[in-house]
Amino acid sequence: MKVIILAGGLGTRLREETEYRPKPMVDVGGHPILWHIMKHYAHYGLREFVLCLGYRGQMIKEYFLNYEAMNNDFTISVGRSHSIEYHDMDETQDFKVTLADTGLDTMTGGRLARVQRYVDDDIFLVTYGDGLSNVDLSKLLEFHYAHGKLATVTTIAPISRFGIVDMGQQGEVRSFCEKPRQDCWANAGFFVFNRKVFDYLEGDDCVLEQRPLERLAAEKQLMAYRHDGFFYAMDTYREYLHLNEIWNSGKAPWKVWG
Repeated sequence: MKVIILAGGLGTRLREETEYRPKPMVDVGGHPILWHIMKHYAHYGLREFVLCLGYRGQMIKEYFLNYEAMNNDFTISVGRSHSIEYHDMDETQDFKVTLADTGLDTMTGGRLARVQRYVDDDIFLVTYGDGLSNVDLSKLLEFHYAHGKLATVTTIAPISRFGIVDMGQQGEVRSFCEKPRQDCWANAGFFVFNRKVFDYLEGDDCVLEQRPLERLAAEKQLMAYRHDGFFYAMDTYREYLHLNEIWNSGKAPWKVWG
């Protein structure tokens, strides 16, 4: 089963890190955030990936061309008997990765449409290249198969950026709640799609989160999987710093692998 990762955006809100590299290659704890996402999927036995490349996509290609050397100790013999022996390779690194150039300015739905030829199963998964979570992918797939619709989106209850103040007409504070969970659900990615979803994608300017998902919802073909655990998207420099702080604490919730 293929996992498609949208990895082609400009990442303009994280300009401090993305001016010279694509956002999926921004480090969290010494590894690109893309590596963390792929390790998550691999933990559940999902090791075949299609990466939709765009902005500075050559850097992602170079990373995977040198992946074993960058992620493992190795012994190298140089000269006429040239050979490399890699040590302590983890089976969750046994990735099969298709790197597809999907254009610099192509929108999310357009990027998916461009990689349709690499999807040969009835069901495939899609997520963004900048969001970390501990969502149970086995339960997500079980949910998708059970409802029988064309599409599933993983949703989370977002946390407000601000403390919420409940006050009376004279300004007296009745209650105060620091950054509460909001009474709504937001798109966290981690989609599961039937390949018929490709019929809803039209052109490079197609935005997955607009007309395709709106049509699927209107036709009652879109279901929401509610995730109550950890989710964090890296959109700003502050969020980049926060994810690194979590990782460095040794208690990263998204590190579900051993």
